[in-house]
Amino acid sequence: MTDPRDTTDPTDRPNTAEPSATSGIDESGADPPRDPTRRRPDGGEPARGSDGDTSLLKEGRDAELDRGPFQQWVADSIENPDRVYRAMFYVAAVFFLVTTLFPFYWLLMVALTPEGQLENIVFTPNGFNPGAFVEVFQVIPFHVYMFNSFVIALASTIVVLVVASLAGYAFGRLEFPGRTPLMLLVLVISFFPPAAFFIPLNDLFNTSFVFLEPITGDGTLYNTPFALVTPLSAIFMPLAIFILTTFYGQIPDGLEDAARVEGTTRLGALFRVIIPLSAPGVATAGVLTFIAVYNEFFFSFLMTDGQPENWAPILDGILAYQGQYQVLYHLMAAASILGVIPVAILVVIAQEKIVSGLTAGALKE
Repeated sequence: MTDPRDTTDPTDRPNTAEPSATSGIDESGADPPRDPTRRRPDGGEPARGSDGDTSLLKEGRDAELDRGPFQQWVADSIENPDRVYRAMFYVAAVFFLVTTLFPFYWLLMVALTPEGQLENIVFTPNGFNPGAFVEVFQVIPFHVYMFNSFVIALASTIVVLVVASLAGYAFGRLEFPGRTPLMLLVLVISFFPPAAFFIPLNDLFNTSFVFLEPITGDGTLYNTPFALVTPLSAIFMPLAIFILTTFYGQIPDGLEDAARVEGTTRLGALFRVIIPLSAPGVATAGVLTFIAVYNEFFFSFLMTDGQPENWAPILDGILAYQGQYQVLYHLMAAASILGVIPVAILVVIAQEKIVSGLTAGALKE
């Protein structure tokens, strides 16, 4: 115990404590030199220099442990991420070429090969017959089938955009009781299989209604564009509502309020302010709906008798080259290529809007 009468400075007293044998620090305070002959904690051999003697590793480099191929690849990827990105790009490009472009290339090879010589195709056409792209319109009125599909897809897209815009405005910008449950119900309905609606719709569209006789003749909707536009619009409506709800909800309230102050109604503000500002979302919903309806086959095949004058779509026209005793594969391939052209043109024209619409909201401003 320290004597309170002692006035000696404690720091002047000699340090009588003996250095600990296990402290690993010498009297000068520096770390003792590491023994290069000591084994590593993991039991491995000590590092050796180029002359065979044991030596310390170079300054700034860690000892490399034994790695497997996967661990080595991960370590290299962390050090050089550009290599990973490049490898992922090549994998995606090869996958895209194999799954998308190669079937289209094979269709072109089949279309250019004359009839009866399809069994010898490898990677080039067996012969050259570009006249197949003209013959498709001579054997059947294929242009009528294309027109039917275009009109049905365009009408369905207009219906979807109008209704989905009103619903998207209500869900995205208005507060009302039950908004969240209704939105969830719309999303749940979108997951229902389309085949579940066919039997009731088929019975309904084949029922004769008196008030429809001046329009359809027999009073039924079978073999009319309404039998295709109505169910297809309902099937693809939930996706459009979800897309437009997201975009309409991001528009600042001040812009709509400014339009309302000038005397515009809510409906006028929707079509004059909200929709123009949400052009990428509207274009995305419209293009996706058009492509889906244009390529639809299930309802199109069952709601018409396959005749071009009865609004049969393009897929019925492609199958029309399949006869009872002969299948004109080269004409089916040529018709398939011609049928893709309108959709390809639409995607090229609207690609900027589609990309901006699909990536909107990815960055927070």
